[in-house]
Amino acid sequence: MASRKDLDAWMWVEACELMGRAERLQRQFFQPPRGGASTAAWEPPVDVFEDERELVIVVAMPGVPASRVQVAQEGAALLVRGSRPMPLSASGHAVRHLEIPYGAFERRIALPAGHFQMGQPELADGCLVLRLIKI
Repeated sequence: MASRKDLDAWMWVEACELMGRAERLQRQFFQPPRGGASTAAWEPPVDVFEDERELVIVVAMPGVPASRVQVAQEGAALLVRGSRPMPLSASGHAVRHLEIPYGAFERRIALPAGHFQMGQPELADGCLVLRLIKI
């Protein structure tokens, strides 16, 4: 049987994970524009991987064509911006249920200290893959 200390630690870890998940979901879906300049309505989720040679950033954005994506380095961050078109928008279908975010998106990704050279962006399996070579 688990001790009280083990149960308390487990509950704390679970609570932190749930709070983090709730924050990511809230940030990801249907946020109002920030700062007046941006019209972004949502932020795509991002995974960042690093080894001694490179930083690999994976941005989940299924249904977004490459022609609607822009990537720019701004200081110590990467800015991924674009839009996901609403399917069936011209078909006359009424929306009965909507969970997938559509419209403009923007995600600012802080980069670790160092100098990077960005490789060619790839769009694969609904994800934008950015490889930044450490120089």
